[in-house]
Amino acid sequence: MFYRETGQFKTSYEADGQILPIRQDRVALLATLAVALLALPLLASPYMLSAIFIPFLIFALAALGLNILTGYAGQLSLGTAAFMAVGAFASYNFVLRIPGIPLLLAFVLGGLCAAMVGIAFGLPSLRIRGFYLAASTLATQFFVVWCLTKIGWLTNYSSSGVITAQKMEILGYAFDTPARKYVLVLVVVALMALLAKNLVRSNVGRSWMAVRDMDVAAEVIGFRLMRTKLLAFAVSSFYCGVAGALYAYAYLGTVEPEAYNLDLSFRILFMIIIGGVGSILGAFLGSAFIVLLPVFLNILAHGLALPTSVASNLELMVFGALIIFFLIVEPHGLARLWQIGKEKLRLWPFPH
Repeated sequence: MFYRETGQFKTSYEADGQILPIRQDRVALLATLAVALLALPLLASPYMLSAIFIPFLIFALAALGLNILTGYAGQLSLGTAAFMAVGAFASYNFVLRIPGIPLLLAFVLGGLCAAMVGIAFGLPSLRIRGFYLAASTLATQFFVVWCLTKIGWLTNYSSSGVITAQKMEILGYAFDTPARKYVLVLVVVALMALLAKNLVRSNVGRSWMAVRDMDVAAEVIGFRLMRTKLLAFAVSSFYCGVAGALYAYAYLGTVEPEAYNLDLSFRILFMIIIGGVGSILGAFLGSAFIVLLPVFLNILAHGLALPTSVASNLELMVFGALIIFFLIVEPHGLARLWQIGKEKLRLWPFPH
């Protein structure tokens, strides 16, 4: 079959340890990126780019940040939307207060501000874990939203709290159309996903996984729990902060506290549960599933002429059923199913 590594010999440790050791995987990834970067901006409609592809990429980046913290480091968090809000409002204020600052630098600084907030609220993880840690990160959600609504300086003293985001312009080039915004988001997400993939394969990633599996044993063999856990919170919050800035500038066009509510935190948590905890690919699969499912359900409800009361709650019911299904049948989500399919394809048609 076409998916075999027969004849693909590795002659160095670098070749054997590369991210995609099988040539077909590398070709498929490059082809996917080529289609996403070259074909979609030309062929997809502005509505498809604005309503589906841009939020899919932004949510994938936020889910990637949460997956670093929860999937790789084993620290449960329910404050993802709060870190996104910090990144969005910090980026807005950097652009507002510092004339001429490059937009990408403002996004990076917004992510660093989110990282500092993540470190501050990650300190309880040194003493508590599990449900109690989730409760402490949930406090982050309410505290950050309260600060954004009560401290007028953060919103430039806007009476409504809803602020129009500044225009996106990089090196004199304006990203003012859906296609241009999509390309910018795609490039940022692709680079940060590559960075995350290399990070989890490094010593830092191995220390996260050691703490996740058994923190006491990890500390006994030499891993420093404080540095490891706080670094996981910092990196995760940085990714969520950049995602929040992109969410405000490239998708919503406004910076407002209500856009980063608790529902958004749970939605991103659902993404990594369905997509796959502890998997870079799972963040993208879960994001695609969560973004596309409401579209499919709306079409289904309209086609079946369901009552309004049923149609309005159909999405919540399906989400709940899917989470229960994946937790019971395949806890590692869609990413694990994809991996199993590839393993079977490598051996087909031989028995296995």
